[in-house]
Amino acid sequence: MEEGKRQRQIAGLLNEEMNRIFQSLGLSMLDGGMISISAVKVTPDLLEARFYLSFFQVKDPDAALRKVTERMPEIKRELTQQVRHQLRNMPILKFFRDDTLDHVFKMEELFKRIGEENKTVEGSADTTTNT
Repeated sequence: MEEGKRQRQIAGLLNEEMNRIFQSLGLSMLDGGMISISAVKVTPDLLEARFYLSFFQVKDPDAALRKVTERMPEIKRELTQQVRHQLRNMPILKFFRDDTLDHVFKMEELFKRIGEENKTVEGSADTTTNT
């Protein structure tokens, strides 16, 4: 089902405010890496907001996600203060790990390996035809 206009508006608002909150609370830099909000999805009834977090060069993304989740009351309090005039009810906040970057890096690595294997196969084929 396609996302409605109001869902997109609320998701954009929450994304913008949550990025500011992550900056102010020092959550955008954890465990030697960077955490960013890659997407925000709001349910059609506007009761739940799902934040997808992207981890770049974070040693243990699962531990970093737990740290963010542990600070949920503080995050929700800050967010409620920021959006209290735009939203009647604060949606339930849920954080998820966005592993899209992991998949991109794995795919790039696979393509690189395939390219190297093709070069070695072509190179060995050239040496056998020349002899």
